[in-house]
Amino acid sequence: MTNEENMTEVLTGETDRRVASSATASPTSLRVDGVTAAELHAKGVHAWFGERMVLENVDLVMERTKVTALIGPSGCGKSTFLRILNRMHEIVPGASLAGSVDLDGEDIYDPNQRAATIRRHIGMVFQRPNPFPAMSVRDNVLAGLRFNRIKSKHKDEIIEEALTKAGLWSEVRDRLKDMGGALSGGQQQRLCIARALAVKPAVLLMDEPCSALDPGSTLRIEQTVKEIAHEVTVVIVTHNMQQAQRVSDKTAFFLSQDGNPGYIVETGKTEDIFARPQDPRTADYVQGRFG
Repeated sequence: MTNEENMTEVLTGETDRRVASSATASPTSLRVDGVTAAELHAKGVHAWFGERMVLENVDLVMERTKVTALIGPSGCGKSTFLRILNRMHEIVPGASLAGSVDLDGEDIYDPNQRAATIRRHIGMVFQRPNPFPAMSVRDNVLAGLRFNRIKSKHKDEIIEEALTKAGLWSEVRDRLKDMGGALSGGQQQRLCIARALAVKPAVLLMDEPCSALDPGSTLRIEQTVKEIAHEVTVVIVTHNMQQAQRVSDKTAFFLSQDGNPGYIVETGKTEDIFARPQDPRTADYVQGRFG
């Protein structure tokens, strides 16, 4: 599945298999304004791809208006867990899960919740920039509103606000009609962040958002993460230990050994995880002795 197909499914929820097509979410069953950041709470999450369990008994609170970093070696389930948090896991054929994920106390996997509604409130930024290349910068920012059927008479203000939050407005204010694919890689990733922020999500999930970018673009995105954290809860997967220390308030260390399912070894304040880890496996990982 391509990044663009992923993005279309995130925005539309067209492949929602957990909820019947006739199901509708009550307008009060989740936050309807999307303005205030929310707390995410994963409880006893297990995940499978077919018969293979890939995550086991994950419990994690991602606090409101805080940045939570998910760290750990490749293959330990960090990205799978991230996709569970906004119901992208169910897109994968043969995928299943147990446990629950609450958004401010509301179960996002409740049968009355539509995936598209969940993904409006819990946005996603992927590892590689994935703007719609044949859409203008302007239309890319507004894509989420269009797919979610959000009507507004203030589109110009929404575009400027989202691009400003993403640290891109000054660079593209005179290029709003240019195609999104014409921007540099770092600009494209910030355009994707702007697109996610335009619908005013309560939570923003970021799956290694800087892994394909140069140091300058990485720095700008890290600045963006810190600037938006007061109004949106951020959960970021990163293999960069310095990045985790720079941007996050809380860190969860995932591990998988000998083909066993991934699990959380230790969670805590980021400064404690890196300076005073309680588990020797955490100390070995953050100090670069494996991974």
